[in-house]
Amino acid sequence: MVDHFHEQVIALKKIDRQARAMVVTSGIERAIQYYHAISNYLVERKSSYQTIVAFSGEHEYSGVKVTEASLNGFPSSKIEDKIKEDPYRFLICADKFQTGYDEPLLHTMYVDKVLTGIKAVQTLSRLNRAHPQKHDVFVLDFMNDTVTIQAAFSDYYRTTILSDETDPNKLHDLKPDLDSYQVYAPEDIEQLVDLYLGGADRDKLDPILDTCVAVYKNQLDEDGQVDFKGKAKAFNRTYGFLASVLPYTDAGWEKLSIFLNFLVPKLPAPIEEDLSKGILEAIDMDSYRVEKQAVVKIQLPDSDAEIEPIPASCGGFKPEPELERLSTILKGFNDQFGTLFTDADRVIRLITEELPAAVLADIAYQNARKNSDKQNARIEHDKAARRAAIARMSVETEFFKQFSDNESFRRAVLDTLFSLTYS
Repeated sequence: MVDHFHEQVIALKKIDRQARAMVVTSGIERAIQYYHAISNYLVERKSSYQTIVAFSGEHEYSGVKVTEASLNGFPSSKIEDKIKEDPYRFLICADKFQTGYDEPLLHTMYVDKVLTGIKAVQTLSRLNRAHPQKHDVFVLDFMNDTVTIQAAFSDYYRTTILSDETDPNKLHDLKPDLDSYQVYAPEDIEQLVDLYLGGADRDKLDPILDTCVAVYKNQLDEDGQVDFKGKAKAFNRTYGFLASVLPYTDAGWEKLSIFLNFLVPKLPAPIEEDLSKGILEAIDMDSYRVEKQAVVKIQLPDSDAEIEPIPASCGGFKPEPELERLSTILKGFNDQFGTLFTDADRVIRLITEELPAAVLADIAYQNARKNSDKQNARIEHDKAARRAAIARMSVETEFFKQFSDNESFRRAVLDTLFSLTYS
């Protein structure tokens, strides 16, 4: 656990080297044993990190009665604050902090306890708290198998289940496929990685990446661009996952992963014809009126979903555009939200014309669209959309009230704006 945390969590700069780990144990005796074993090994390893143990009450250990406070050296009430501070990085728990504990810096969990039912859901969910620099989490489970965890979650959620293991051998197939497109040369990878590991500024890296982007745009057709970008993302997903659990020693794969992490966000999506261009101008928005047709309740299917493991062997594909008449889109909006407003036509114009223009003018969102992936672009988009809505608060009072208080309306507006502004 200690070696893994140092080599696969801190060394890989998880949460900008701020990551914390939780050790989930089967009881107080076991937690105290872990506390002493991990503490001693940290000293032996000459690590600067320390541990905190958490359990309730007083317990006799090696003939001596101990408590959290006597072992940690500070009151129990300060545990949640102390784990956020260096040098504390390991929180060793016996039942405590497995429910209701919200710590965004918690990245890694080591499980040495049988987890079933709601306890499994609550315990593993401690890792779900968001942090701006937290892009993944990791669980190393010594006691439970996938069937047990699946059964635990399925009692409380209609959930998504991984259908099979990820095959590490598929990386061997992906790398030659990527190399064959000749978007980059071996010396491009070596040069960029050397500069990056040497602490070079971004302006030293971009010229190398821009040369590769030019090859991607000018020498690959649309299908080739989609396939290359899809396989590059697949390589990063698979390598990033497997490198967290397997002791890879292939420097070439590590260098390619670093290179692709910089390159992929700069690869533009294939240029497509704007099939909606001119539609808004051709339709008189004022001619649409709110008409309540029916009140219905939508029931989602009460069944589990299943996903395949990380698709390392497949690339991307370009979906066929789904065309829908603007009148149908507007009718759908009116059916769902039209009765909320005295002037629904005005709100529709706001959502389809004014707010998209404001969001597209937002500098942070422009940078995210240009230099980041879709997930991060969506984060900046939602921030820009909220700023645009707040700017119109005094004029569009009805809209702003629903946007602020009505979660389903706000989500529908954000989804619509993102579809209109991201390409």
